[in-house]
Amino acid sequence: MTKTAASSGQPAMLEHVRRSDPDRYLALLFAPAGKQGPLAALYAFNAEIARVRGIVREPAMGEIRFQWWREVLHGGRAGEARDNPVAAALIETIQAQGLPVKPLVDLIDARTFDLYDDPMPTWLDLEGYAGETSSSLIRLASLVLSDGADVGGAEAAGHAGVAYALAGLLRAFPWTSRRGQVFLPIELLDAHRVTPAAIRNGEDSPGLRAALAEARARARGHLAATRSLVGTISPAIAAAFLPVALVAPYLDAMERRGYDPYRDEIDVAKLRKLWILWRQARRAGV
Repeated sequence: MTKTAASSGQPAMLEHVRRSDPDRYLALLFAPAGKQGPLAALYAFNAEIARVRGIVREPAMGEIRFQWWREVLHGGRAGEARDNPVAAALIETIQAQGLPVKPLVDLIDARTFDLYDDPMPTWLDLEGYAGETSSSLIRLASLVLSDGADVGGAEAAGHAGVAYALAGLLRAFPWTSRRGQVFLPIELLDAHRVTPAAIRNGEDSPGLRAALAEARARARGHLAATRSLVGTISPAIAAAFLPVALVAPYLDAMERRGYDPYRDEIDVAKLRKLWILWRQARRAGV
């Protein structure tokens, strides 16, 4: 695929991200214009992998989809990849930006957890999952923004990705609990005398509320660590971190009186999101 062909697919990738990942779409609007297409390809790939659990009826079908993506990333299924807009844009981005393939494969491997109903065992497991998905995406976006150069920020990306992923999983609690997924670590649930079965059955309790509060505090801890490392984030890659500016507003919304974790769909008005992202972009020198 030529660079001209890749640029002709940019509107399609931007539209894909706008529909599938609105927060990252709004954030990438503040990235340099020439980087929006490659970032959109990365984010569209991430959205494709993240949605697999919701579109397959059984884990085996999800495993087949994941294996297809692994083969594409390793250079296989060239014809099929050319016919898939997201795969074609991703391969062009990898080649043009010199991105490593391993983090993308690791992201797929981490998402295999999504296909099954096994509960997350420990905090270490959950934060590892967040690191290989959300943190890794920030690092890859940073490489795109820096033309493949490693300009630092790895530790900040680690904390930022975990903060963003935890907030996202807490926002998704109404949907994941209904389909039998339990992302809150078993060690956390045990500490508050909550069972995975209770979550799957939609049972509210003081123990569950306490567990969710502890998870929010954990996310805030990673957010605070990110802020303490802001000096290590080069302005050249700051746009990769912009979505993290929405973590605090989401957590704040979950802490309002009357919050129902099983029913409330936590979001922030689009205009407020744009204002938050614009303000953060100005502070970061994007």
